[in-house]
Amino acid sequence: MDIQKFKVESQNAKSAIHALFQKLKRNTPRDLDNTIHQLHDAAFETIDCLTCANCCKTTSPIFYQKDIERLAKHFKIRPAQFIEKYLHIDEDKDYVLNVSPCPFLGTENYCSVYQSRPTACREYPHTNRKRMYQLLDLTAKNALVCPAVFSIFKKLAK
Repeated sequence: MDIQKFKVESQNAKSAIHALFQKLKRNTPRDLDNTIHQLHDAAFETIDCLTCANCCKTTSPIFYQKDIERLAKHFKIRPAQFIEKYLHIDEDKDYVLNVSPCPFLGTENYCSVYQSRPTACREYPHTNRKRMYQLLDLTAKNALVCPAVFSIFKKLAK
Protein backbone atom coordinates (compact mmCIF):
# COMPACT_ATOMS: atom_id res chain seq x y z
CA MET A 1 0.00 0.00 0.00
CA ASP A 2 1.25 3.45 -0.93
CA ILE A 3 0.25 5.68 1.99
CA GLN A 4 1.25 8.87 0.18
CA LYS A 5 -0.97 7.98 -2.78
CA PHE A 6 -3.81 7.24 -0.36
CA LYS A 7 -3.40 10.63 1.34
CA VAL A 8 -3.57 12.47 -1.99
CA GLU A 9 -6.54 10.41 -3.23
CA SER A 10 -8.51 10.77 0.00
CA GLN A 11 -7.90 14.54 0.18
CA ASN A 12 -9.00 14.91 -3.45
CA ALA A 13 -12.18 12.97 -2.61
CA LYS A 14 -12.88 14.91 0.60
CA SER A 15 -15.95 16.75 -0.70
CA ALA A 16 -17.31 13.59 -2.35
CA ILE A 17 -16.86 11.67 0.91
CA HIS A 18 -18.71 14.36 2.85
CA ALA A 19 -21.51 14.52 0.26
CA LEU A 20 -22.03 10.74 0.22
CA PHE A 21 -22.20 10.43 3.99
CA GLN A 22 -24.56 13.42 4.24
CA LYS A 23 -26.80 11.73 1.66
CA LEU A 24 -26.71 8.49 3.66
CA LYS A 25 -27.66 10.41 6.81
CA ARG A 26 -30.68 11.96 5.07
CA ASN A 27 -31.85 8.69 3.47
CA THR A 28 -30.41 5.80 5.42
CA PRO A 29 -30.80 2.51 3.52
CA ARG A 30 -32.30 -0.31 5.58
CA ASP A 31 -29.35 -2.55 4.84
CA LEU A 32 -26.65 0.06 5.58
CA ASP A 33 -25.10 -1.93 8.45
CA ASN A 34 -24.96 -5.13 6.43
CA THR A 35 -23.55 -3.35 3.37
CA ILE A 36 -20.82 -1.55 5.31
CA HIS A 37 -19.97 -4.68 7.32
CA GLN A 38 -19.49 -6.66 4.11
CA LEU A 39 -17.31 -3.89 2.66
CA HIS A 40 -15.39 -3.76 5.96
CA ASP A 41 -14.64 -7.49 5.77
CA ALA A 42 -13.58 -7.21 2.12
CA ALA A 43 -11.33 -4.22 2.82
CA PHE A 44 -9.52 -5.96 5.65
CA GLU A 45 -8.90 -9.03 3.50
CA THR A 46 -6.51 -6.89 1.45
CA ILE A 47 -5.38 -4.14 3.84
CA ASP A 48 -2.97 -4.90 6.67
CA CYS A 49 -2.98 -2.30 9.43
CA LEU A 50 0.65 -3.08 10.26
CA THR A 51 1.75 -1.83 6.84
CA CYS A 52 -0.02 1.48 7.45
CA ALA A 53 -0.70 2.60 11.05
CA ASN A 54 -1.74 5.98 9.67
CA CYS A 55 -4.36 6.25 12.43
CA CYS A 56 -1.64 5.86 15.08
CA LYS A 57 0.64 8.28 13.26
CA THR A 58 -1.85 11.09 12.71
CA THR A 59 -4.75 11.02 15.17
CA SER A 60 -5.46 10.45 18.82
CA PRO A 61 -8.14 8.26 20.27
CA ILE A 62 -10.39 9.58 23.00
CA PHE A 63 -9.30 8.24 26.38
CA TYR A 64 -12.15 7.41 28.76
CA GLN A 65 -11.58 7.00 32.47
CA LYS A 66 -11.52 3.20 32.20
CA ASP A 67 -8.86 3.48 29.45
CA ILE A 68 -6.76 5.77 31.62
CA GLU A 69 -7.04 3.39 34.56
CA ARG A 70 -6.18 0.35 32.42
CA LEU A 71 -3.11 2.05 30.92
CA ALA A 72 -1.98 3.45 34.27
CA LYS A 73 -2.14 -0.09 35.65
CA HIS A 74 -0.17 -1.31 32.61
CA PHE A 75 2.59 1.22 33.37
CA LYS A 76 2.28 0.71 37.14
CA ILE A 77 1.58 4.40 37.77
CA ARG A 78 -1.36 6.34 39.14
CA PRO A 79 -4.03 7.50 36.66
CA ALA A 80 -3.15 11.13 37.45
CA GLN A 81 0.46 10.44 36.49
CA PHE A 82 -0.64 8.85 33.23
CA ILE A 83 -2.76 11.89 32.41
CA GLU A 84 0.04 14.28 33.30
CA LYS A 85 2.56 12.44 31.15
CA TYR A 86 0.52 11.56 28.07
CA LEU A 87 -2.80 13.43 27.82
CA HIS A 88 -4.52 16.77 27.58
CA ILE A 89 -8.15 17.84 27.28
CA ASP A 90 -9.13 18.91 23.75
CA GLU A 91 -11.73 21.42 22.56
CA ASP A 92 -14.47 18.78 22.91
CA LYS A 93 -13.50 18.26 26.57
CA ASP A 94 -12.09 14.79 25.85
CA TYR A 95 -8.75 13.39 26.97
CA VAL A 96 -6.48 12.89 23.94
CA LEU A 97 -2.77 12.28 23.42
CA ASN A 98 -0.32 15.16 23.76
CA VAL A 99 1.60 14.13 20.66
CA SER A 100 1.39 12.24 17.43
CA PRO A 101 2.46 9.79 16.35
CA CYS A 102 1.14 7.84 19.29
CA PRO A 103 3.88 7.40 21.89
CA PHE A 104 2.87 3.73 22.17
CA LEU A 105 3.46 2.99 18.48
CA GLY A 106 6.43 0.70 18.40
CA THR A 107 8.73 -0.70 15.76
CA GLU A 108 7.15 -2.15 12.63
CA ASN A 109 3.88 -0.40 13.56
CA TYR A 110 3.18 -2.65 16.52
CA CYS A 111 1.31 -1.20 19.49
CA SER A 112 3.43 -1.46 22.62
CA VAL A 113 0.30 -1.39 24.83
CA TYR A 114 -1.90 -3.55 22.59
CA GLN A 115 -3.50 -5.59 25.38
CA SER A 116 -4.25 -2.39 27.34
CA ARG A 117 -5.04 -0.05 24.43
CA PRO A 118 -7.95 2.41 24.64
CA THR A 119 -11.46 1.38 23.63
CA ALA A 120 -11.37 3.74 20.65
CA CYS A 121 -8.30 1.91 19.33
CA ARG A 122 -9.93 -1.47 19.92
CA GLU A 123 -12.97 -0.44 17.87
CA TYR A 124 -11.21 1.56 15.13
CA PRO A 125 -12.18 2.20 12.36
CA HIS A 126 -15.71 1.56 13.69
CA THR A 127 -17.01 0.23 10.36
CA ASN A 128 -18.11 -3.10 11.80
CA ARG A 129 -20.40 -1.64 14.46
CA LYS A 130 -24.18 -1.64 14.58
CA ARG A 131 -26.25 1.45 13.77
CA MET A 132 -23.72 2.82 11.29
CA TYR A 133 -26.07 5.70 10.50
CA GLN A 134 -25.07 7.12 13.91
CA LEU A 135 -21.38 6.98 12.96
CA LEU A 136 -21.48 8.47 9.47
CA ASP A 137 -19.78 11.76 10.45
CA LEU A 138 -16.99 9.81 12.16
CA THR A 139 -16.77 7.43 9.19
CA ALA A 140 -16.37 10.37 6.82
CA LYS A 141 -13.46 11.67 8.94
CA ASN A 142 -11.92 8.20 9.14
CA ALA A 143 -12.05 7.86 5.34
CA LEU A 144 -9.37 10.56 5.27
CA VAL A 145 -7.17 8.65 7.73
CA CYS A 146 -7.73 4.94 7.08
CA PRO A 147 -7.21 3.30 3.68
CA ALA A 148 -9.75 0.59 4.61
CA VAL A 149 -12.47 3.17 5.29
CA PHE A 150 -11.54 5.00 2.09
CA SER A 151 -11.93 1.70 0.24
CA ILE A 152 -15.38 1.28 1.81
CA PHE A 153 -16.29 4.81 0.72
CA LYS A 154 -15.21 4.15 -2.87
CA LYS A 155 -17.33 1.00 -3.04
CA LEU A 156 -20.32 2.71 -1.42
CA ALA A 157 -20.05 5.54 -3.93
CA LYS A 158 -20.52 3.06 -6.80
